[in-house]
Amino acid sequence: MKQNMPMLTGYRVLDLTQVVAGPTCTRTMAELGAEVIKIELAPFGDRTRAGGLRSNRPECKGSSQSTYFFQQNHSKQSIALDFKSEKGRALIKALVARSDVLVENFAPGVMARAGLSYEELKKINPSLIMCSISLAGQSGPLAKKPGYDYVGQAYAGITDLIGEPDGDPALITMAIGDCATGITAAMAVGFALLHRERTGEGQYIEASLLDTYFQMHEVSIPRVSLRGPDYVPRRTGTQHPDGGPTGVFRYGPGQYITLAVLPHQWNQLVETLGMPELLDDPRFKTARLRRDNNDALKALIEQWLQTFPSRDAALAALEEGRIPCAPVLTLNEAVAHPHMRERKTVRRVRDAHIGEFDIPGMPVKFSGWQVREDLRADLLGEHNEAVLAKVLGMSGEEISALYEDKVLVKDATLQAAQDRRPSLANE
Repeated sequence: MKQNMPMLTGYRVLDLTQVVAGPTCTRTMAELGAEVIKIELAPFGDRTRAGGLRSNRPECKGSSQSTYFFQQNHSKQSIALDFKSEKGRALIKALVARSDVLVENFAPGVMARAGLSYEELKKINPSLIMCSISLAGQSGPLAKKPGYDYVGQAYAGITDLIGEPDGDPALITMAIGDCATGITAAMAVGFALLHRERTGEGQYIEASLLDTYFQMHEVSIPRVSLRGPDYVPRRTGTQHPDGGPTGVFRYGPGQYITLAVLPHQWNQLVETLGMPELLDDPRFKTARLRRDNNDALKALIEQWLQTFPSRDAALAALEEGRIPCAPVLTLNEAVAHPHMRERKTVRRVRDAHIGEFDIPGMPVKFSGWQVREDLRADLLGEHNEAVLAKVLGMSGEEISALYEDKVLVKDATLQAAQDRRPSLANE
């Protein structure tokens, strides 16, 4: 089959983001074919370069590469500059004039104070699509507050609903809000590009963790609104607050199964359990009663699960009854699962400095385009010369002067290699 070009081929994106939410947005566009120029801040670049795992090989000492950075920023071109200098900001403005999209996730106000607000940048490029990603948006009482995913969880009423009923709130220790916000922002940029194709108009987009997190309350917002202040949703531990039975059930020591049984599947579950008497049990007659007596129902199901010789045997019985279920896998088990490997939900990459390791795959599949296999991530400032020469037409002398003025920086190992070569001015 002929390989089609990725959907965003031909678009140029400036990435002024760090950590997860912003890089997720721009990485998604990079995988879809956009030319993404990641502008990293001197002297250390994206903060994720200091996280994850790094090379322990002596020859890679001082390398800016890390697994954390690679996962969030592969397929981009890194240039690293002094954001606080006038020359650095002038470079950004020059790149804006030749780009389609700019994505940033500074705290609200930073871009404006740097003379890089949307109002200023659209004077340079009226067709620019600019997307700002933040904790709480660009306006409102919380707008000036910096924060990360966990802060967004707490403000959105998510953290309070996680944990055991009689215990403290618990933390979701994955970047669920960050990743969801990044994907939402990428979707919005795509729609804005479509709008521009039809109208020629650029526009400004806001994406925030709080706005995204509130979408994750699938039924609770109307309930709180209609029932008033006397109704406060409570933590329900391993079980869904609406019962079902839906939640996590213990099979044996260290082994668990998740069930998701909707009200219309109750008779189906009873048949699978081989307990027809439950249909007439007054504790379980309705979905509300099953919710109110969920502890008793959970105990019955766990007793039934323990009659099987293995967790897999219990799962097989549930699957035969068409009951939605899954083993609660460790991350190690999930990464190694053949389904994840076959569909490249998890994929193997190789970095010249770190070696081979796994990262998540592209979250969607396309019939007209296949995901690239040869992923790589830049070292800090690796594309300084290439980007400035290609996009801005700068000469070797001009680029060398920017290094001398400390406007540009790059990875120590790249710099050492450059120092061993003739200067750019003589090339």
